[in-house]
Amino acid sequence: MTPIIAIDGFSSTGKSTIAKGLAKKLQLIYIDSGAMYRAITLFALQNGLIDNGKIQTEKLVAALPKIRIAFTFNAKTQKSETLLNGEQVEDQIRQPHVAAVVSEVSAIPEVRRFLVEQQRALGERGGLVMDGRDIGTVVFPKADVKIFTTASEEIRVERRWTELQQKGEKISKEAVRENLLHRDHIDATRKDSPLIKADDAVELDNTNLTLEAQLEWAVRLVLERMGQTVSLL
Repeated sequence: MTPIIAIDGFSSTGKSTIAKGLAKKLQLIYIDSGAMYRAITLFALQNGLIDNGKIQTEKLVAALPKIRIAFTFNAKTQKSETLLNGEQVEDQIRQPHVAAVVSEVSAIPEVRRFLVEQQRALGERGGLVMDGRDIGTVVFPKADVKIFTTASEEIRVERRWTELQQKGEKISKEAVRENLLHRDHIDATRKDSPLIKADDAVELDNTNLTLEAQLEWAVRLVLERMGQTVSLL
């Protein structure tokens, strides 16, 4: 099976969880496009290109050719990890100070074009699942299967807050809510490839669905779209 599966949605709607599960179940490659934007944001922070939330856009754009992003599979944790210029930065890119400005960095047209080119190159051979915010509309508009994930605001806040608590981060639910809504606004209103549902995407509201139910739904959809029997579930 060599399909391209595009999964889009706002933050904390479960798109990465579904994407990872699908890739594992169907033996496809998983690409976390959001991690790529987070890696560039981390690079900008590490190099003093973001000060009090203000991005030095021209300097960041000029530095893009120096940025190398790759993914590696950690056999011990059985998870994909992000490399920034050869350094494993998976935990660093998930920190709140990165999340606070990643949407602003992602809205820079030159950054988007830089990463879209890389993402398309990764998909040349097919056989992958990629999640993000413009995968089914911009990166792979002809993807074999497109899914758009949604969930209620309260569920999204709870998921993100719980995730941060498990990592030892001390942050209030209201701070999490503020960050999510701020990112939603930027992602949905940016001029360059805003987050919208592709016309041919299938919507999945997972507010009240277990992880197992979500994965079963997604696998069934992919197999049906690819003309294969669902008895493989």
